[in-house]
Amino acid sequence: MRHVVHGSVGGDELRIRLTNEFGETPLHVGSVRVALRAGSGASTDAVAGTDRRVTFGGRADVTIPAGSPLVSDPVRLRLAPGGDLVISLYLPDRTPVTTLAAFAFQENVIANGDVAAARTVTAVATVAQDLFLSGVAVRAKGSAVVTLGDSITNGANTEANLNQRWPDLFAARLRAAGIDRGVANVGVSGNRLLHDPNPPAGSGAEAFANYFGVSGLRRFDRDVLAQPGREYLIVLLGVNDLGHPGTVAPLSEVVSADDLIFGHRQLISRAHQAGLRVFGGTVLPFKGDTLGFYTPENERKRSALNRWIRSSGDYDGVIDFDRVMGDPADSQRLNPAYDSGDHLHPNAAGMAAMAAAVPVRWFR
Repeated sequence: MRHVVHGSVGGDELRIRLTNEFGETPLHVGSVRVALRAGSGASTDAVAGTDRRVTFGGRADVTIPAGSPLVSDPVRLRLAPGGDLVISLYLPDRTPVTTLAAFAFQENVIANGDVAAARTVTAVATVAQDLFLSGVAVRAKGSAVVTLGDSITNGANTEANLNQRWPDLFAARLRAAGIDRGVANVGVSGNRLLHDPNPPAGSGAEAFANYFGVSGLRRFDRDVLAQPGREYLIVLLGVNDLGHPGTVAPLSEVVSADDLIFGHRQLISRAHQAGLRVFGGTVLPFKGDTLGFYTPENERKRSALNRWIRSSGDYDGVIDFDRVMGDPADSQRLNPAYDSGDHLHPNAAGMAAMAAAVPVRWFR
């Protein structure tokens, strides 16, 4: 499996994190290689002379226990700020995919045999997922910003291979401002703050709901606190808590605005306890969405949550995505100029507007 990974901060040394955290049996990885990527877009070619063997405690052939991640030894490789890597995993055994990021918005490839070290591989399949690969940490002077969110943070409805997710564009703003901080995007499409996936029996959601990941509260330690160098956190969660019950989750999981505020306060407390500065994003408008999320009651809850985010003072700072992204003619709707078409997810221009709304001065 060859993955393309878009970097944020540059440096001369990196570590790769593999994951078997949702696997129920050990995962055998025969070899891992990393190189600088040649080309752009959908290219998975490696730059000649940059291929490096990746080891884990000195071993190239490793077995990852069920339920566990595996962090590599340091790899000496100079990555330019905003540069791309190709990371190749060779699996010598027939292996079911148990731990993945289901929506990568990047085309990765599967090839036959142990061709991890090859400059170019012949794809037998293309997948828009990250398989058993959960992160890359680059040694840099500065610390890291973690973006915790759902599909909007993950990059939903942006064009694959172009790195148009708002955290990517925000990372580019940091680089342009001379701020040496990495950005770790831990957005998961379909993610909720308070509940794990729970599709109603017999519903079509049973085929895809597990991709939504466990709740933001449940994954916080693994996805946020375990990030190397983390110092700042941006939170954008809540729209799926409002929209999923009655669509892809049971009505028994309907939440109130107070429930969501409770969840956000828990994230803030846990982040502060760990020494992070944490910034809250207001939930974007979604009136008229095609997913069935909008109701007048859900709009009242969204408005109440956003008022609290803006006015409570619990967050160290507020990013008012709601006001930035709203339609000037109807603040409950997404601005048509920023709408990907489903009236819920931003398009590329909307992602750029979101990135521009984050004050870079917070991270100097």
